[in-house]
Amino acid sequence: MRIDILTLFPEMFTPLKESIIGRAVEAGKVSVFVHDIRDYTLDKHKKCDDYPFGGGAGMLMMPQPIASAIEAIDPDHEARRIYTSPKGRTFSQKLVPEYVAYPRILILCGHYEGVDQRVLDMYIDEELSIGDYVLTGGELPAMVVTDAVCRYLDGVISSDSLLYESFSDNLLEYPQYTRPREFKGVSVPDVLVSGNHAEVDKWRREQAEIITRKLRPDLLKDEKGDK
Repeated sequence: MRIDILTLFPEMFTPLKESIIGRAVEAGKVSVFVHDIRDYTLDKHKKCDDYPFGGGAGMLMMPQPIASAIEAIDPDHEARRIYTSPKGRTFSQKLVPEYVAYPRILILCGHYEGVDQRVLDMYIDEELSIGDYVLTGGELPAMVVTDAVCRYLDGVISSDSLLYESFSDNLLEYPQYTRPREFKGVSVPDVLVSGNHAEVDKWRREQAEIITRKLRPDLLKDEKGDK
């Protein structure tokens, strides 16, 4: 998979070079390219924003630099083009397989008060939100989407890790423990050191249901198809 990210602040994406995603890039499991929109502006001062017509607070990203960047990076519209926006459909774990199926994704990061509507109408396939709140820009949402999608690419992390994590089967993840067996007077549940794998699986399922019922009962309703 190839992921292209268009932003005014490419230095914000340094975290994608670290940890699991960084290793996946180095291993050739995914290609992540971060593009500076300012490189495509025709303004000699690298200006990419201006005041909105009709007045209002803040500045708006101009269409020309964005359009030129997309035309140069994805001239044949091979990528699924996404604009990170609080107006878009809400990103969730259930949507991850949909994006994994695309061989290429292009993510446009808005900033300031957003971008000129014309560039969205002409060049963007969909708007995508990571939650009902507003951020200073689309860089953090772009990293969230990139991280979530990359985890599901073949060979990035083990299949077992994907199978038993939160939101699998509409359940939150069960509690986990490591060494030492006792910490500040609290011991690891006996079942986890019993060697009985069937009982361990049963305990984990029960704990996942308890935690989900307590913290996210809406997930259990979704599982049953309730409205």
